Amino acid sequence: MRFAEKVAIVTGAGQGIGAGYARALAAEGARVVVAEIDEERGERVAKELGPPAMFVRVDVGDPDSAAAMAARTAEEFGRIDYLINNAAIFQGMRRDGLTTVDLDYLERFLRVNLMGALYCTRAVIPHMGEGAAIVNQSSTAAWMASGYYGLAKAGLNHLTASLAAELGPRGIRVNGVAPGPTDTEATRDIMPEEYRNAMVQGLAIKRMGTPADIAGTALFLLSDEASWLTGQVVSVDGGHVVRL
Repeated sequence: MRFAEKVAIVTGAGQGIGAGYARALAAEGARVVVAEIDEERGERVAKELGPPAMFVRVDVGDPDSAAAMAARTAEEFGRIDYLINNAAIFQGMRRDGLTTVDLDYLERFLRVNLMGALYCTRAVIPHMGEGAAIVNQSSTAAWMASGYYGLAKAGLNHLTASLAAELGPRGIRVNGVAPGPTDTEATRDIMPEEYRNAMVQGLAIKRMGTPADIAGTALFLLSDEASWLTGQVVSVDGGHVVRL
C-alpha cells in the first residue's frame, strides 16, 4: 500500500490506460480523483473504485477547467500528492497530415494533447508539497514520423524535462511514461486489426501491451522508490523503439 492516504488525480481516467492508472492507484490505497471530460465514463470508473474515489469533470484544454479540478480536489481532500497527465484526443483522432489538417482542429488537438499537461500542472502545484510527483503520458510516437500526434508527444517529453528542472527545487518530481502499442478500445477504434497484427511482429515481445503493463511503471515513478528520478521518459513498449 505505497499510496495509502495519498491524493492522486488521473486525467482521462474514464477508459483505457487512464482507467488502469486509477484502478492501480486505488488498489494501493490512494484517494483517486477520476478527472474526465466524459461524465458517463468518469462516473462509472469512480463508482467502480468506490469511496473515497471521486469523479471531477475536466476539459484539460481549458486552463479554467483545470484550475477548477485542482480546487475541487483540494477542497475535498486537503492536498494533492500526485498527478498523472493522461488525457488526450486519441480515439476518433483524425488521420490528416501536418500540411493538410484543419488548423482549428490542430489547435484544439495541441491544446489538449500538449498544453493540457501544462495547464493541469500549473493548476495543481499550489496544492502540492515536497515529495509530490507528476507523470506525463507520452508515447513511442514521439520518436517516429507520426504527424501531429507525435508532435504533441515529443513536445510533452520536452515539457517533462523542463518542468522537472523547474519544480525540482520545490521537491516535486516530473517524469513520463511512453507506452507502445497498447490494446485499448481507443486503439482498436483507430487501428485496423491487420495493422495491429503487423505492428506486433515488429516488437521484441510479440504482443500488444495492456493498461496493466503500463500502470506498474507509472506507479513506480510516483512512488518514493523513484525519489531520485526526475526528468525521464520511460518507454514501456515491448521493444517498439530502441534509443541508443
